[in-house]
Amino acid sequence: MKNKIDIALEYYHKKGQLILNAVNSSKNLTADQIIEYGQDMAAIEFKITALEVAKEN
Repeated sequence: MKNKIDIALEYYHKKGQLILNAVNSSKNLTADQIIEYGQDMAAIEFKITALEVAKEN
């Protein structure tokens, strides 16, 4: 059975992939939308990094 960290990592990886898919499939994003997606991805990447560090310890 997976522990809570593994479940959270899967969740954030999927969430990040959804954002990437949305950005890559859109042909007419505004600058504000690009910035918002970038901020969301930065937050997700930060959480993934923190979870991976916690998993190692």
